[in-house]
Amino acid sequence: MCRNIRTLYNFEPPATHDEIRASALQFVRKLSGFNAPSKANEEAFNLAVKQVSEAAATLINSLTTFSPPKNREIERGKAAELSAKRFGVPKPSGDSFRSKSRRGSA
Repeated sequence: MCRNIRTLYNFEPPATHDEIRASALQFVRKLSGFNAPSKANEEAFNLAVKQVSEAAATLINSLTTFSPPKNREIERGKAAELSAKRFGVPKPSGDSFRSKSRRGSA
């Protein structure tokens, strides 16, 4: 789950409230082990998400850097390239394997 938490600092445009909350939600899910809490734990879970969101926003808004902001699209492309290099190019979906193997057997 935590590998889905992305760096939110020093991007143009800046991280939105929704992005910060989504990151906090992933973090609380990882810590608690709950994807969705039970009714008995819902209040504590939601409070934790709120508090982590606030702490994350405070952190992001307090940091300073001399580096220029990163472009989201360029960083997304770099991540996709690294993923393809690490895991290989995704195989085509569908029944392409089955249809190819039947061609020669008929």
